[in-house]
Amino acid sequence: MTVPPRTGADPGLFGPASVTWQVHGDPMMWIAGVRALYLQALHPRAVRGVLINSTFLEDAWGRLMRTADFVGTLTYGTTEAAERAGARVRGIHRRLRVDDPELLLWVHCAEIDSYLGVARRSGLRMSDAQADRYVDENRVAARLVGLDPARVPAGTRELAEYFAAVRPELAAGEDARTVDAFLRRPPVAPALVPAREIVWRRVAHLAYASLPSYAHDLYGRPAPARRTVDRRLAATGTTLRCIPSRLRWQLPPGHILKAVARLGPGSRPAPYKLDRGAAILDGPGRAQRSDGGDRTRWRTPG
Repeated sequence: MTVPPRTGADPGLFGPASVTWQVHGDPMMWIAGVRALYLQALHPRAVRGVLINSTFLEDAWGRLMRTADFVGTLTYGTTEAAERAGARVRGIHRRLRVDDPELLLWVHCAEIDSYLGVARRSGLRMSDAQADRYVDENRVAARLVGLDPARVPAGTRELAEYFAAVRPELAAGEDARTVDAFLRRPPVAPALVPAREIVWRRVAHLAYASLPSYAHDLYGRPAPARRTVDRRLAATGTTLRCIPSRLRWQLPPGHILKAVARLGPGSRPAPYKLDRGAAILDGPGRAQRSDGGDRTRWRTPG
């Protein structure tokens, strides 16, 4: 039996009953995040903006940690904390003049496609309805970075249609190849070179292999057959999920432990909760349409 959140506790923008709450607690999100970087780099204008206006090449680990902190805050933080984080990101986008809705949409869709695709292919059991629900829920995250939710894909079919439409604009130019070379062999301190060779290169290789075939064609580097990649993703997912969750959740930024402390033990994200498909779909989280189906009208939860 699912234990409800503590009375009066703020579940945040998504809440423990959401699909997003379960997916974003999975350890394969780290590999999915690297995949998203590979995919995002294939949009020439988007990657140009990143390389010009950020310290990505000098502080890639910091960039990954800041992204993890932002996603964690939006998923597991309070409503106030999530809204505050979104306002901060929108302010940065405006100052750096990287608030073009077209580019923000590309970044958002590349992230959602990566998180969802890696989670499912690595063995996180999820129905098609739950996958659609995940895409729909994350239009709240799109709003927080400055997008109109009504213009953001609301399901897996719309997400696929978006990628089909944007595909002619993609290319692996000089900037994309810079990101590719960096992700394959990021500079590290001499003492960390063995860890880079043993751990990071495997993460980057698997993230690259999980990209769609057109991305491999653009980068010009082959990848194993999809079935082989799926087996590797599943094996990696099984291994990582064997690590006790409370040990994994001790890693920074620690949003899940804070959420569980706020809402109670029944709010712990867990893969088995996705098996309770009916319960999740009948009891939506905080991110939901205001009228039960009109995708043009949204409310701010709370």
